[in-house]
Amino acid sequence: MDQLISVLRNKGFKITPQRRAVIKALCECGKFPTAQHVLEHVRKNAPDVSFDTIYRNLSLLADLGVVHEIQTKGREGNVFEIVTSSHHHHLICVTCGITKCLDFCPISENDLKRAQADGFEVTSHSLEFYGYCKECRNAS
Repeated sequence: MDQLISVLRNKGFKITPQRRAVIKALCECGKFPTAQHVLEHVRKNAPDVSFDTIYRNLSLLADLGVVHEIQTKGREGNVFEIVTSSHHHHLICVTCGITKCLDFCPISENDLKRAQADGFEVTSHSLEFYGYCKECRNAS
């Protein structure tokens, strides 16, 4: 939590009570909360906080690169995770939206070199795999 607050301060952003509550909720909600889950967590202590406030703050944190917004294509909407130092990608079920970490990067150094062959400088990448989890596959 302190690291996220430090990034915001260093970039010149105020640490409002609402912003602090969003960051705290992200840290406490567990892996991959939706904006709605963050809102529900924040409203336990701050019932007047709006969904717009939650989403604006999540978007700001994503723009600053300290939170990753993962497009789930699920019914509940995108999920968020605090960026860690370990580079990884995600497996996402298109039916139920369950999201799991893929603890390796399928992009090789050779792939990156090929992408840079035309002078394009790759600074980062993101890769999500969409499909059906075991439970949803078995249910159909």
